[in-house]
Amino acid sequence: MSSIAILGYGKMGKRIEEFALERKHTVVLFTNDTPKDIPSTVDVIINFSTPNSAFDLISMGLSKGIPVISGTTGWLDRLTEAEALAVAHQTAFLYSSNFSLGVHLFFELNQKLAVLMAKHDQYAVTIEETHHTQKLDAPSGTALTLAEAHVASRNFKGYSNEPKSGFLPIYSTREGEVPGTHVVHYTSAIDQISLTHQAFNRDGFALGALIAAEWIIGKKGIFSLSDVLNLNA
Repeated sequence: MSSIAILGYGKMGKRIEEFALERKHTVVLFTNDTPKDIPSTVDVIINFSTPNSAFDLISMGLSKGIPVISGTTGWLDRLTEAEALAVAHQTAFLYSSNFSLGVHLFFELNQKLAVLMAKHDQYAVTIEETHHTQKLDAPSGTALTLAEAHVASRNFKGYSNEPKSGFLPIYSTREGEVPGTHVVHYTSAIDQISLTHQAFNRDGFALGALIAAEWIIGKKGIFSLSDVLNLNA
């Protein structure tokens, strides 16, 4: 079994710990504060910290040659720096906005539907996402991943949180304890087509992150969850 460092000990970090212990791994825990050091005995790092601390924590692990899995969003302006560190230190890095298998199937469907619906511009595209009140970033990383397919297929200039010419609307709601709901709407004057993913709890995210961490040990390079799940085969 492996030694796993969990950086960020919120609800996701705690659930990942539970799954890791069930699967007989050793778990090293850190809070969202930057640790002074990460033991060299750690086989893999799982980062679910805060947007402000994510890059420092990720770079600390990669600089020691430890592979890192990260699900923290809101820091992606430095993603290419993290990827460069992984390559420079001959280790592995995997970022995903969402570690749920169902969400990645949702991404695949969204990609195909975006190409199909781009031929029918009478349908306006919007994205809605709803999460618990503790989620710090908006829109969610998952919503932004969904948006990429539509920005590419329809040549949007970007996204906006309100109707704006040339931009893809993404509406974010924070309420209660919602684990995560994402909806892509195609709306015309006469009907609406919607593609929805609704998470019932955090277990799919936590277990997916742990499976990715188990998979990446011993590998070198930049990976995605599609590699872990072999969705590109």
